[in-house]
Amino acid sequence: MPLRRRKAYVPDLRRFGALCEGNYGRIRRLRLLAEAHPEVAEFELRDGDAYFGRVRIEQLQQSRFTETLLLEQIHNAGRWLNDPHLTVRVYHDAGVAEVISCYRYNRIEAINDYPNRFMHHPDEKTQVNAFLADWLDFCLRFGHVPADRIAWPVID
Repeated sequence: MPLRRRKAYVPDLRRFGALCEGNYGRIRRLRLLAEAHPEVAEFELRDGDAYFGRVRIEQLQQSRFTETLLLEQIHNAGRWLNDPHLTVRVYHDAGVAEVISCYRYNRIEAINDYPNRFMHHPDEKTQVNAFLADWLDFCLRFGHVPADRIAWPVID
């Protein structure tokens, strides 16, 4: 029986582009929700009495058309899931946001050979950006700014 050659992975650029465009809009809406000052935005995730943790969006770097953000969720200790900890590059001129690092992986390759040393999927970059989209949707649904941190307008 002859050996079959494995088909090379071809990234779906339309899906990846749509994820990055959607993430750009989601991040903008979240930052408007919790904008205390441009460098740091924080809010809590709640559903009634259920507390899911606190999310922090910190600006690490800014240039004319791009900025780098750290997005992390801080939860109660002892949970069985890792809290999200992502570095995202936001391209304001193109209107896209892309995950550039995730947890302890400093660089996410666009395409990975498979199998590989860390067992990353061939489409790891797309999967991480899809996770960001899901997480940001969750944050938009359950994100709340505590009343004591809202800057109420002064009425004379």
